[in-house]
Amino acid sequence: MTCDLPLAGITVVELGDSASAPFAGKILAELGAEVWKVERPTGDSSRGWGPSRWQGSGAAFHALNRGKRCLRIDIKDRDQLTRLHELIATRADVFLHNLRPGAAARYGLDADSLRITKPELVYAEVGAFGHAGPMNLLPGYDPLMQAFSGIMNITGEEGQAPVRAGVSIVDFGTGMWAVIGMLAALFRRQAEHVGATVNSSLLETAIAWMSVGIANYAADGDLGGRHGSGVAFIVPHRAYEAADGHLVISCANDTLFGRLSAALGHPEWADDSRFATNAGRLTHRVEIDRLIGERIATRTREQWQRILQEAGIPVAPTQDTAEIVAHEQTRALGILGKPSEDEIAVVGLPLSFDGRRPAPLHSARDIGADNDLLEQVASSEVFATEK
Repeated sequence: MTCDLPLAGITVVELGDSASAPFAGKILAELGAEVWKVERPTGDSSRGWGPSRWQGSGAAFHALNRGKRCLRIDIKDRDQLTRLHELIATRADVFLHNLRPGAAARYGLDADSLRITKPELVYAEVGAFGHAGPMNLLPGYDPLMQAFSGIMNITGEEGQAPVRAGVSIVDFGTGMWAVIGMLAALFRRQAEHVGATVNSSLLETAIAWMSVGIANYAADGDLGGRHGSGVAFIVPHRAYEAADGHLVISCANDTLFGRLSAALGHPEWADDSRFATNAGRLTHRVEIDRLIGERIATRTREQWQRILQEAGIPVAPTQDTAEIVAHEQTRALGILGKPSEDEIAVVGLPLSFDGRRPAPLHSARDIGADNDLLEQVASSEVFATEK
């Protein structure tokens, strides 16, 4: 790992599967930590995900597990479980897992057991419904939490079936919260020499994403609703159809709406009592959206982008994956990268330090690729050279 990265010198053992914990482990690796990924004998679930595959595994596995050492360990096997305990005891600053509820304690991988030999260990557990409450032992996945938390109730078009976000916002968000917790615990450990147990969960993350909706409900009982590409509390703030596709226009205040009205050739809208304020536009959402939509339909996305950007209006076209990958802004940011020319490009860390983004991580490894090093876990010389 590059020595100038913030987590250089930190070792993480990740017993993670699917998306949330592996995503957290990848972030830690991108920040400079040495991450040991532990997989069951059949491998991480994402190795089998489709439809796209690369080097025998699902492309998703490569997106979530670059930059990690890979171990194949059957924790049901006493000898192999002992090796895992030795790795944690001798090397780990952080132990991260998303085992099914109750599994950690059965194998002595719970926080209390591990801290008997390593009291300063930062222990991070990524759960489904959370570590407390009547549902805490139930398994769960991203779409379940989008449904249970109310996210699906405010996503999609009015009168249509519930819709989940097209990306796993709950899985990835939970991984991010876990990283925030682990970093905070490591910071405290540096000052006070104590460990910590960090709990994050899919449900808590989903509820956090509902913060504004819950605040609105607490204020006046408003349950929200589905507004398609728009939102409940700002108008205009949605996609409109141009002559060759859609683009999103966002006017978060009345000044921006005035500029939009002028740019669309209808400055009188900003003086209309129905539309002059956001409160009025919310009440007359259907009418103002119709008027804006009629104007946007007369020109192409590119033409409206130029007009609206010159007027200082936040605007963006709705792009497919190929368009965002090829876009000059994406290339300028350098957020897509690969460690060698024979690899696929994947998304890097969405952070830069002193103007520099961490270099692309080495490719995801085969199951058990680093098991030989596990046999030498007690040798400080091996780890000094390999780190």
